[in-house]
Amino acid sequence: MTSKCLFTLIRPFRNHPRSLTASHPYHARPHLPSLGRSRCPVGIAPRLYATKSTADEMIEEITEMYATAKDEFEIASEETDKKSVYAADDRQAAREELDKLKEAFEHAVRDENGEEVRRRVGNRIRELEQGVVAMEERAMED
Repeated sequence: MTSKCLFTLIRPFRNHPRSLTASHPYHARPHLPSLGRSRCPVGIAPRLYATKSTADEMIEEITEMYATAKDEFEIASEETDKKSVYAADDRQAAREELDKLKEAFEHAVRDENGEEVRRRVGNRIRELEQGVVAMEERAMED
């Protein structure tokens, strides 16, 4: 599949009566000669699939940690609003998960792909941190 080009997969459908490319002249594509064994039109390279970059791997790990920290925050927030006996322990668990998340984030930002990591997940982490701080302040008022 990787040695075939997208155009070679679409070509059989071009003349189909319900095909958009067959019915509308704006979408019609000229037939381009193929390049020998690659079966791709001239000037079009075969599609190659990318592998995950290290930034993607770091972001995936941070996103999983973010989901855990957010779940803990939501539980702690509900318990704090209800003034439950479990609220203090849940707030502590939310703070611990947030601290783990921030530590992983800071480590990832120091890497060579730090700017991309910061751009893609930095805002969510800051918002979660602000939420945890606000929840802790709300608990102190009560």
